[in-house]
Amino acid sequence: MDSILDRICGPGDVAALSQSEKDLLAREVRQRIIDVVCCTGGHLASSLGVVELTVALLSVYNPEVDRIIWDVGHQTYPWKLLTGRRNRFHTVRQAGGLSGFPKRDESVCDCFGTGHSSTSISAALGFAMARDLRGEHHRVLAVIGDGSMTAGLAFEGLNNLGQAHTDMTVILNDNRMSISPNVGAISRHFMKLITDPRYNRLKDEVWNTLGKVPTVGNTMRRAAGYAGAAVKKTIVNPVNVFDEFGVRYIGPVDGHDLPLLTAVLARVKELHGPVLVHVVTKKGKGYEPAECEPVDFHGISGASGATPGQSFTSVFGGVLTDMARSDRSLVAITAAMPDGTGLSCFAAAHPDRFFDVGIAEQHAVTFACGLAFGGLKPVVAIYSSFFQRSFDQLVHDAALQNAPVLFALDRAGIVGADGPTHHGVHDIAMFRQVPGTALAAPRDCGVLEALLRGVLPGLSGPVGIRYPRGLEPERVAPPPGDVTPGRGQLIRPGTDALIVAVGVMVTQAVRASDILAARGISVGVYDPIWLKPAPTEEILALARNVRCVVTAEEGCLAGGFGEGLKASLSGTRVACLGIPDDFQPHGNHMSILAKVGLDAEGMATAVMETGEFR
Repeated sequence: MDSILDRICGPGDVAALSQSEKDLLAREVRQRIIDVVCCTGGHLASSLGVVELTVALLSVYNPEVDRIIWDVGHQTYPWKLLTGRRNRFHTVRQAGGLSGFPKRDESVCDCFGTGHSSTSISAALGFAMARDLRGEHHRVLAVIGDGSMTAGLAFEGLNNLGQAHTDMTVILNDNRMSISPNVGAISRHFMKLITDPRYNRLKDEVWNTLGKVPTVGNTMRRAAGYAGAAVKKTIVNPVNVFDEFGVRYIGPVDGHDLPLLTAVLARVKELHGPVLVHVVTKKGKGYEPAECEPVDFHGISGASGATPGQSFTSVFGGVLTDMARSDRSLVAITAAMPDGTGLSCFAAAHPDRFFDVGIAEQHAVTFACGLAFGGLKPVVAIYSSFFQRSFDQLVHDAALQNAPVLFALDRAGIVGADGPTHHGVHDIAMFRQVPGTALAAPRDCGVLEALLRGVLPGLSGPVGIRYPRGLEPERVAPPPGDVTPGRGQLIRPGTDALIVAVGVMVTQAVRASDILAARGISVGVYDPIWLKPAPTEEILALARNVRCVVTAEEGCLAGGFGEGLKASLSGTRVACLGIPDDFQPHGNHMSILAKVGLDAEGMATAVMETGEFR
């Protein structure tokens, strides 16, 4: 017999199910996600936590008409399964397959693309105001996690929502666990709402009493759920943060009680004005390993596993932790990513000097500047694509004031399956245009350690170090003895051509040199290490003796390192390889690099064509 899930071809099929069928559907969705993600990799725990919420939303709303916006988007696997993409779900995050995040050109049910956090309330308000101005009547919802509520953008949206007085619902999915445990006053506020003993005791007494009333028990229990917000507001918590924003608060509601959750959403649908429904869920729900270790199971790599070796992230965290033992002024800051940035070991060893500011990258940068001017040596570790949010702070607070802050930009370059929202390809161009900043790109973990130990003790202004996700490539040369800004390293001499390769592109450049050596062409490989200030004079001296120069960087060509170097190499044939002026899709890392010519074969071809070698 077919499963319930296999009968779901679109969102309308969910709404047509009986309650018992919906309960079974939730179990089948959860199992399908586990089966697929454990093979392909992807975001597991967050998606398991919102299965019932997704079924409830589709039971009450029609996403082909209503506008439902998922914040961040890594929890939308149940959404994809139930909105017409079931037959393609096994391709999620695979090249040419479904995106791991909502994507407008993938489904009419994905009305707004998301990948970074805290955008949903602002976007939803835009949809709601457009609806009002056009005289339309559909519903608009934003589904946002408690971790995302720590970002300033979420509160900017709430502030505007309370002022607008339009019909819009915010679903606060509170699992008390974003990627890492939430921190700060907002997290404490949510915990207070959930755990207040007076409210919960009163709620339980009303619930139990109503449950004893024959024939009407379940209905009255649901009614008690609707009334819960009013009870809590008047007896327990006369003022909460959402009331102050002019948004009606309802909850907390058990996010895994499907009948209750559906009933609450149906009631909320009839309300007017801004409403926030506080839904409490458990990350990894229904899969014991993910429930016990939600951080480890936030995203998994799939059945392929990882080869042994050390990653840039782990080496960064280990070296920084070691340096802090002898330097009491060294402090570390991250924006809700202590595990992802490798700083968990630092936090354990030096808890008084570790700061997790939550999902607030802008604040992290300005906060670090204050720490620096207060006499400390701050290191800010943020993913490259997330750091884009901090560009104004880099310019105004760090560079303009020459703040001695080190920025560790993890996940720089193409990140693979997470796709265009997470590719870290703009950091080089960002730093190159900002006066007073410096930027380095280590080719392996040995150079990364040398940079950290060489730069931090004498830090005198804003410096960035960019490095990729995952394991370091094969080491092709020992690190230089001198990592002074503006100094590079010749990896391999050559008499016919020169490849100037940035960061991990050095390994591919050496392989390209080997390919061309077999054809009788001598190609040198140079690692600039510093992209700003660039070792221009060293490169110019090498370029005078060769027929052509090829630059290779895992960053955008527009405003990138190669573009700047080419301007200095007048009279020399120069080809620049990098990420073209287009957003790259999700897929296999090396396949994407090959597509844009950043693998060894691509570099060899560029040398042949630029130098017109026969």
